[in-house]
Amino acid sequence: MSSILAGVPIAVLGGDDREVILAPHLAQLGANVRVAGITKFIGDNQVQYFESAEEAVKGARFVILPMPGIDEEGYIRARYAENSLSFNRDVTACCNDECTVIVGFARPLLKQLVSERGLGLVEIAEMDEVAIMNSIPSAEGAVQMAMEATDITIHGSNVTVLGFGRCGQTLARMLSALGAITSVAARKPADLARISEMGMEALTYSQLPQCIEKADIIFNTVPSLVLDESLLRKTKPAVYICDIASAPGGVDFDAAEKLGRKAELAPGLPGKVAPRTAGLILAKVIPDIIVSELANTSSLSSQEEDRR
Repeated sequence: MSSILAGVPIAVLGGDDREVILAPHLAQLGANVRVAGITKFIGDNQVQYFESAEEAVKGARFVILPMPGIDEEGYIRARYAENSLSFNRDVTACCNDECTVIVGFARPLLKQLVSERGLGLVEIAEMDEVAIMNSIPSAEGAVQMAMEATDITIHGSNVTVLGFGRCGQTLARMLSALGAITSVAARKPADLARISEMGMEALTYSQLPQCIEKADIIFNTVPSLVLDESLLRKTKPAVYICDIASAPGGVDFDAAEKLGRKAELAPGLPGKVAPRTAGLILAKVIPDIIVSELANTSSLSSQEEDRR
């Protein structure tokens, strides 16, 4: 058994099946793992279960929150919790002074709470090693949704992908491999060139009004409004729109409903369609982050000693 995290106290608060994979993996690496909001660990020999977040974070050097972090009221998404779970000032007051919070996305409230208490904060969702690997289950989940929502095959359908970031690239490549006639909208000239090199139609966003009407399926990966009412009016009545961007997404859903266009917002697909894979991604990345944070702290402490 590896012991790279030997004795490191880590609190895992809430989450879903990804955290069910992650917590015991951290324990296997030697960490002292404390969880709240995951009743599956009641009576577990490797992981300590606590009823409240306050109890779980006491003495913890690291606190791991679910990828979406906390909502605007401080509630933590906790699929297996018996009661609601919050991350608030009562919780941060119980944290170790050197505690670092690890999360996917940190909304303003979480940043405020961490800053007020002087805690560390690491956001991992945009790290390449997380985002690129998570793009695979995201893309597979989006394709699955499209297959279930339409009465046509992906093969031979006209598909438009909005955005050519990490998710957009994986999704466009997957759709093209399935035989879709794939168009991709991007802003950067380099991305447009790469899209063409991959054998797909490259579109600027200014070209969308002239091209969007042919799409049978539209996938959005841009986390800001792209498909507004004026563009939605130009789409086919039977179009299916799948928005996998982080909140608030890139589709005017009120306009889509008014126009009778079928549009779905689908955040957090990795944890829904492939939680084991998504959990293993976290289990690979987070220990490296913890080791790095511990090394940085040790280095800073040594520098302080030298100054004295």
